[in-house]
Amino acid sequence: MYAAHRLICGFRNAPTLLRPGGTFETFYRERIMAEYKDRTEKISTLLQHVFPASSYEEWREAAVKLLKGAPFEKKMLADTYEGITLQPMYWLEDVKALAHAGTFPGFAPYARGNTVAGYKTAGWKVAQEIRVRTPDECHAALRHDLQHGQTAINLVLDRAAQDGLDPERARAEQVGKGGVSISTADDLETVLEEVDVGELSCIIQAGTSSVTIAAFAAAIFQQRGIPLQQLQGCIGLDPLGILATRGTLPHSLETAYTKMASLTKWTNNVAPQLRTILVQGTPYHHGGASVVQELAYILATAVEYLRHLLDAGLTVDQIAPHVQITCAIGTHCFMEIAKLRAVRILWAKAIKAFHGNEASQKAAVHVQSTLWNKTIHDPYVNMLRTTVEAFAGVVGGCESLHVGGFDDVVRTPDDFSRRIARNIQIILKEEAHIHEVTDPAGGAWYVEKLTDEVARKAWALFQEIERRGGMAKALHDGIIQEQISHIAKKRTANLSTRKQVIVGTNMYPNLQEQPLEPSIFDDEAFQKTRREMVGEYRASRNAVTCFSAIEQIQRMFRENPLTVMDTVINAVATGLTLGEIEGALRFGEERTEHITPVKQFRGAEMFERLRAATEQYTVTTGQRPTVFLANMGPVSQHKARAEFSTGFFEVGGFEVLRNNGFLSIEEAAGAARDSEASVVVICSTDATYPDIVPPLTQNIKAESPDTIVVVAGYPKNEVERFKKAGVDEFIHLKANVHTILTEIMTRLNIL
Repeated sequence: MYAAHRLICGFRNAPTLLRPGGTFETFYRERIMAEYKDRTEKISTLLQHVFPASSYEEWREAAVKLLKGAPFEKKMLADTYEGITLQPMYWLEDVKALAHAGTFPGFAPYARGNTVAGYKTAGWKVAQEIRVRTPDECHAALRHDLQHGQTAINLVLDRAAQDGLDPERARAEQVGKGGVSISTADDLETVLEEVDVGELSCIIQAGTSSVTIAAFAAAIFQQRGIPLQQLQGCIGLDPLGILATRGTLPHSLETAYTKMASLTKWTNNVAPQLRTILVQGTPYHHGGASVVQELAYILATAVEYLRHLLDAGLTVDQIAPHVQITCAIGTHCFMEIAKLRAVRILWAKAIKAFHGNEASQKAAVHVQSTLWNKTIHDPYVNMLRTTVEAFAGVVGGCESLHVGGFDDVVRTPDDFSRRIARNIQIILKEEAHIHEVTDPAGGAWYVEKLTDEVARKAWALFQEIERRGGMAKALHDGIIQEQISHIAKKRTANLSTRKQVIVGTNMYPNLQEQPLEPSIFDDEAFQKTRREMVGEYRASRNAVTCFSAIEQIQRMFRENPLTVMDTVINAVATGLTLGEIEGALRFGEERTEHITPVKQFRGAEMFERLRAATEQYTVTTGQRPTVFLANMGPVSQHKARAEFSTGFFEVGGFEVLRNNGFLSIEEAAGAARDSEASVVVICSTDATYPDIVPPLTQNIKAESPDTIVVVAGYPKNEVERFKKAGVDEFIHLKANVHTILTEIMTRLNIL
């Protein structure tokens, strides 16, 4: 967009004019759009004269000829989990009626981004998560990463801190679980020591403890003499997201909404750049939800929060600018780009319905690469997946981005994996120069049409949730869980039949790979260390002053909760711990929330369990389970099915014994018996199978009745006869790989 303005409209001072709030915005529609339209129409006329356009009918006719009788709809159309049929080609007619397609960046409904210049004036923030356990280690990792390309702070607290617990009250496995153990303001100060917090955006994933962590941050700013107006980023609370993920909250939703309102009221007064309301699509994405579902649940959650905060006395323009939306991005590149464009459209539409101003209609979107498609096996392929995901996130217009380490699902990412993940973003900027183009996907008919379809379907589902009483009620009633489960089952079925491929796991496994060494922690020893450190910290305080501060928080939160933040910040100065502050905010709370959680899983897990069972069997017995290929006839006759069978069984971790083929049944049966393999796969052609399969199967089973005989292929007319001859299974392109391997491994006592 920026390049088009300079080239077509001839504005040399475009960078200045494009700056948010610059003079460009005042005469944008009058001069620039008029000139742009005139010039582009002339260019379009010229191009059409030189390269006359073909019609859809002409294109389809040519495509049908190339398909040579194969059905067009089956080969060229693709159905998605969103209920959208992807076309092989998109045309101008597909987008002519789309309202958002004719808009410009920086203008409602903001599909093309929140600013006129896109990343030209402010690039996306490289916000890699730091998940190490101790404050000292976290500080070292953060400092290192900030010196090597990271441009924002993104801290993840451990499970104990996110649940509002000090180490002595948490379970051992919660302390240091998934992030840094923070119990005091001094712990956070240790993490942020020598870090320019006044200039950097700071995302802290605090779980239910956002009020306390925000107070810790405020105390650090005050101690350093930095105005709180410079505190920027997100320390947000997402109670419905936590509830959906874990199935429980340590206090009622009403308490959560009150905490959210008090923190948001405080930021409006003293820290306007800090976002305090977190709306995450990740709990639903990682449950297997479709893009449409993820967006609908994001919107329904945001509206739920908005209503409660309006009831607390805040206005829509006090609430909306403090909302951060977090989306997980998968490898369906164009669908994910459309998702990010659609979420901005949906947000603008919802906030406009609440009479929010233009600034409030601009969604702040943080993106992270998904865990759903990441694998334990062939883990370096994860780098390729995150590259696609990062590209989609940036092209889709995210404000900040976290790219996961290739080893995320195995261990805490080390310096190397964090560096590779960080460099993916840096390459997209410094070498691919994506930030030089205002809206890279803008005007692409496929993307624009897909954006519209996704947005419309998500809005319809959002309205359905509203009719059923809103997001909280839908979660309590199990409606959301049921909807996601429906799509998750489809994903699982497609993975089982390899209609959907996870490279290195359910297709093209590499049994020679060296597995990554997992992180090994002594949870009890770490909890003891942290418990002792917090105990020493408490011993250095004035107990009377601390007790008085706790009482003050309890009273203020009960009597005037919207002003409690000042009381909490003052209490931090007395030395109260995170657990003590959060406990004071919950004082007298008798209710907790419980629902059936959205099941979080990775697509590869079902196959990883098979591989793990095989590895354990190999360790226990001293030998890997083997499959013998009874390749019949010359190489050309059996090669394709032999290769298919090899890949099929290697998915389960079997060792496959190959050969160049046999010319007689007796020779093949003898070789199969000599191999002592538990499974024999007959590989040849459908034409030769009637004469080969029954006698070969009977020969093998006569000597070894427990041997499992499998036929590669599915000769329909012979299946029943082959089964009567002793064939146990048939493997083919449409076979359910997971089910068949599970049954075979169960028979072999591997599972």
